[in-house]
This record gives sequence, C-alpha cells and structure tokens, in this order.
Amino acid sequence: MLNPKEIKKKFPILNQKIHEKPLIYLDSAASSQKPQQVIRKMSSFLRTDYANVHRGVHYLSQQATDKCEQVREKIQKFINAQSSSEIIFTKGTTESINTVAFSYCQSLKPGSEIIITEMEHHSNIVPWQIACQKYNLTLKHIPVLTNGELDLKAYTKILTKNTALVAITHASNVLGTINPLKQIITQAHLIGAKVLVDGAQAVPHFKVNVQELDCDFYCFSSHKLYGPSGIGILYAKKNILDTLPPFQFGGGMIETVTLDKTTFAEPPLRFEAGTPPIEAIIGFGAAIQFIEKIGLDNIHRYETALIQYAHQKIKKVSDLQIIGTAEHKVSVLSFVLKNIHAHDIGTILDQEGIAVRVGHHCAQPLMQKYQIPATVRISFGLYNTFEEVDILIQALNKVKKIMSLPKSPKGDD
Repeated sequence: MLNPKEIKKKFPILNQKIHEKPLIYLDSAASSQKPQQVIRKMSSFLRTDYANVHRGVHYLSQQATDKCEQVREKIQKFINAQSSSEIIFTKGTTESINTVAFSYCQSLKPGSEIIITEMEHHSNIVPWQIACQKYNLTLKHIPVLTNGELDLKAYTKILTKNTALVAITHASNVLGTINPLKQIITQAHLIGAKVLVDGAQAVPHFKVNVQELDCDFYCFSSHKLYGPSGIGILYAKKNILDTLPPFQFGGGMIETVTLDKTTFAEPPLRFEAGTPPIEAIIGFGAAIQFIEKIGLDNIHRYETALIQYAHQKIKKVSDLQIIGTAEHKVSVLSFVLKNIHAHDIGTILDQEGIAVRVGHHCAQPLMQKYQIPATVRISFGLYNTFEEVDILIQALNKVKKIMSLPKSPKGDD
C-alpha cells in the first residue's frame, strides 16, 4: 500500500517551509519533484563515472555508454516497446514532437491532413501549424465537449482518406481527461493514418503499453516522472524509424562524412545528434527504478482516490467552477473562482505555502473554448495527501474572504 507521508520524506525539497508554512506542492503536472535516489544517483555518476559516450575506447567512456544504453533498455521495458532501438533520447516531449513534425511530414503529399485536438498543449499544436505551412498540409482539430471529453462523433467525420497523422494527448494537462486512445488509434489506422501520442501527463500516473495501444509514436519527458529536466523520449515503431530522415545534424548521428556528402547512422543514433545529457539520462533511469519499486498500479489507485476526494471537497466551495469533469481523469484539477483572477488566487495560496499553477497552461485554444482567461490548476504526485487537500480548501476559503474585503477609500491629497 502506498504511504505518501513516508514517500514525501524521500523528497528533500518537500521537507521545508515556504513563508513559514509547510510546503504543499500541487504543481507536479508542470514538473514533479525529485527523490533522493535520483539526486544521489546523478551526483555519484558525476563524481566517479562521468565521460562522454559512444566511440570512446577508454574505460570511463565505455562505462558511461553502457550505463546510458541500460537506461534505454529500461525505458523500452517501461513502456513495453518491442526493441530498445525504438527508443530515442531527446530534450523532452517538445523536441520529440518536433522531430516527428519535421521528419515525418516532409514525405507527405501536399494537401495531406493532420488532426490535433482542442485540448492540446501548445507543444502539440504549434509544430503541426508550422509543418503544415512548410509542407502545404491541412490542419484539422477534434472539438472538446463541455465536460472536457473529446467529441468522438466529430472525430469520425473529420477523418478522411487524406488524413496522414493524428496527434493527440494521452491525458490533458489542464482538464486531466484521459482520452480513449485505443478507439482513436484503431479508427486512424483503418484509413491508413499514423498516430502520435503526447504522453507527458500520462506516464507518471498509470502503465503505458505502446504495443497494446498500437500507436506509431509516443512522446514523454523525464521531469514529469520524478526525474531530471532536459531529457525526454520519442518512441517510434522500428519500420517507421528505418525510413525516417533525421531532424538534427552533427556528431553522433553519422555513419560516414566526406566534404561532399554524409551517410547517417541506424536508428536510434540517427536521431541523437550531439552530446546527449548524459547525467540526466542516468537520473532518468533512477527515476524509473524508483517508480517501478512503488508500482504504477499502486500509484494509479492512490491518485485516483485522491483526485476524487479533491473533486468532492472543492466543488463545495461556493462560486467555484471546476473546468473539466470527464469520467476518466489523471490527478489534475483546474478551476476558476467567480470574480477572482487566477493569479490573485495563486499569490494568496503561495503565502499559505501552497504551490499551484495559474494561467493558460500552454493551452490557449482550450481557454478560448471555455471563454476564460486562465485557471488555477492543482496537480498531484505520489507524495501528496488527503490532509493537504483539506488545507487547500481552507486556504481557498481564506482567498475568498480576503478578496471580498472592502477596499479602503483613498484619502484626499
């Protein structure tokens, strides 16, 4: 059974006070905090094992290369990819998506269609807009229903013989909605389209099996999975990678170079130009080991109970509206308070030691959908507790009280 209070002790940053109040960190959807195991592993590697990887004949280089490739294999098993050669190291989800947008799309016929959704993070919107402009493609989107679920009837209608790729989030970073990927992917494949999944908000919360999903591309980041920043993953089916041109060029991704021409390495190295973030890869491996020891099934059960509790409690706050009430959600909850701006709420909560995210969350089309400028977003990790939810509710009532106080009239000069 998952014990969040004991787990919290393993995260050094969480055992402190902010504005003389115990820190309550409710911003894991932006970046999760790092356990001591990850910090220690990276520190140890930098102290005793660091060297540049690949092609080195000396001991440290060979050791570092082996350790990085072991992490690649660990990630392969973590998402159940068929081969470690299907796992590409990137800087994060954003670079993973850009790699596909500007490698895969260049082979598409003008007029081909890309489908995204109204709930996407900007990182899964902007690259497709630019790719469509560059390669003369057409961009379509799946609307979001009022409850935060996708309009799957509309999806069926906009799928055509010209649809080349569907790019969709596994779980919304604003609404928490878990999308029915299996159905969406099956429909896309029936007409010959590929599917890219932004899994940044999914992998920290439940098991992902890319072979079972049958997606063509899957992207996620370490820093949302209790690992370091600057390292992410692009999974792609091997038969696609074998024909995909590289996105970036330089050292590490070549086979041969002359002054006249270059041939490229086999995947995955073909897509890993330059020196990788070696210590971050090592930290990522430690984060996955940490998660697997606790168990994603245990995490999913606990976080599901926690988000349900938060929904029940927070909807009792008067003048509060939850944005996104889908049946299946990860532990993300966004809301607005009548006549109080999100930034004011976030500032007062910060004074209570509570860290939340406010703004449009890199999802401006979704804000436009709900006709709001911003939301307050709380997002849980495996270290959050039911007691912290209760403290949050008390703090929200304090926000309402403060913001309803009459303003002092200005005195005469």
